[in-house]
Amino acid sequence: MWYWIILAIVGIIAAILGYFFGKSDAPSAPDFSEQISILEIENAKLKADLDTCKKRLSSTKQPKISEELSSSIAANHVPAFNADEAKLAFGTKVKDNDLKIVEGIGPKIEGLFHDFNIRTWKQLSETSADKCQEVLDSGGKRYRIHDPASWPMQAKMAYEGHWKQLAEWQEKHRAGKF
Repeated sequence: MWYWIILAIVGIIAAILGYFFGKSDAPSAPDFSEQISILEIENAKLKADLDTCKKRLSSTKQPKISEELSSSIAANHVPAFNADEAKLAFGTKVKDNDLKIVEGIGPKIEGLFHDFNIRTWKQLSETSADKCQEVLDSGGKRYRIHDPASWPMQAKMAYEGHWKQLAEWQEKHRAGKF
């Protein structure tokens, strides 16, 4: 009988010691609640930024096109480049297919477009705003401040020789933004 009692006591002691040893060796689960909170806040900010961008895109209005421009587009008539008309509208000499005439495009951005084989007003006018953004992104972070949404439209006006309308549009929409 003592045999069974000693065996039971040894078993109980072994179980208690095993429990404590097992509990002390088990690594505690890391607490990620603080990191989760930070990420949730960041996610909320990004969602707000996305909503703002969507509202901005949905509220952009295409410029009204004059009857002269509409009839020219309808007739598919593209006049030859007239440097004198361009100079009269802008007050400065304009070179044929100079992408810098587009508000927001400078020499470095023009170079980025040339790297993507976009060298003429016609090519730029047929380029989507998303592709223009891709060109800007290829230049690095410093080009993210630019908004290329209006660049194809401005290039089309230049390509079609609508210098007065382009100059008026650029005057009305500073920095090339809708």
